[in-house]
Amino acid sequence: MSYQGKYQRTSAENYEELLKALNVNYLLRKAATVSSPVLEVTGEGEEWSFKTSTAIKSMELKFKLGEEFDETTPDGREVRALVTKDGDKFISVQTAKKEGEKSTKTVREFKGDEVIQTIEIVGGDLVCTQVFKRV
Repeated sequence: MSYQGKYQRTSAENYEELLKALNVNYLLRKAATVSSPVLEVTGEGEEWSFKTSTAIKSMELKFKLGEEFDETTPDGREVRALVTKDGDKFISVQTAKKEGEKSTKTVREFKGDEVIQTIEIVGGDLVCTQVFKRV
């Protein structure tokens, strides 16, 4: 299956609740929830890039499968990240470096012309689901 391409977000469930749980301020939450991001996937083999772009901001996650790296999340947390692959799922675990900050797990599952992205706070029960459709 070819994962490469551009995908437009078509739905988001519990997104604002997740941002609130991550202590994202009100204005940034509102901007994020009304935006219509495009996810661009490039790469192959072990090296990948997931770039998410909105009219306001672009964020790029560049990684090598199975290799830990340092990352600053879009909401400003300093984390140690690891991305693995299981079938058609890319699983990203971001472990917070600072005491009191939250760690997250993001699963991007490729199904046909869709990417189903679920984000959860490690140790919590809130799950945010976003669906992206290939454009």
